[in-house]
Amino acid sequence: MKISKSLVVICMSVITLQATAQVAEFPKFSAEAHRGGRGLWPENTILAMQNAMKIDGITTLEMDTHITKDGQVVVTHDDYLSPGFMLTPEGKEIPSTDAKRYPIFQMEYKDLKQFDLGTKPLAGFPNQQKVKTNIPLMSDLIDAVQKDIKKNKTKQFFYNIETKCDAKGDGITNPEPAVFVELLMDVIKKKKIMPYVVIQSFDKRTIQLIHEKYPDVKTSFLVANKKSYEENIADLGFKPFILSPLWQMVNEELIKKAHADGVKIIPWTANTLADIQKLKALNVDGIISDYPDILVQAK
Repeated sequence: MKISKSLVVICMSVITLQATAQVAEFPKFSAEAHRGGRGLWPENTILAMQNAMKIDGITTLEMDTHITKDGQVVVTHDDYLSPGFMLTPEGKEIPSTDAKRYPIFQMEYKDLKQFDLGTKPLAGFPNQQKVKTNIPLMSDLIDAVQKDIKKNKTKQFFYNIETKCDAKGDGITNPEPAVFVELLMDVIKKKKIMPYVVIQSFDKRTIQLIHEKYPDVKTSFLVANKKSYEENIADLGFKPFILSPLWQMVNEELIKKAHADGVKIIPWTANTLADIQKLKALNVDGIISDYPDILVQAK
């Protein structure tokens, strides 16, 4: 059977378009709103993410994920509902003595979503907008972000998603890493955002699994220790897309070694203009900040 040259050209064009659709260029400088920018809006909420999207220069929405008792992926940071900023469904304070009364992993989402995380003033963030809201499903948050992108015809934002997983918490505050990863990736695949996702964690097991099972997904190793660059990479067992250190760990030597390996350095969590400018002068590849408005002011 003879195949015409025109048919070959058409087929090659289709293959090229399909390949291009799966490639997304990571920002040259990843300006990341930590937990959606908790200095401005209640953390890890849809409202926080939508606000960060309005700030010119922000490229990436950073967030935390947990798994509920009924296997739902939710966007929240703490293992337990925090007395520091959560209120009961009745609008009452959670006593400090009940700091571990409400573990996310032991609650079904229908119950979890009744708690209010946006009304109580949060110490340390006096300018945070106060509004009654709740812990969202990751799927709902992604839907809201993607809807806003389409509606407002804005750029595609990246998602930097942390797995809140720890070996000491296995079966108590989080599922086994393999279960966590599959539940998380199921949502990401269903929402078709894989090219725009970075999976980050302090728990090397989850990003090792991502690296093994989903090699095309970008990974970021979160660190806050006194180990050298070489020691942290050896501990992880592979070179991640990003090494994300506590911002005070960053120096010229760290960046030089990482860049020589093709590894990006995106520190957390720098919140003052002076600290952000200091990091940018060192040529970091991005910064995670509670104050996305301050972050984009730095030159």
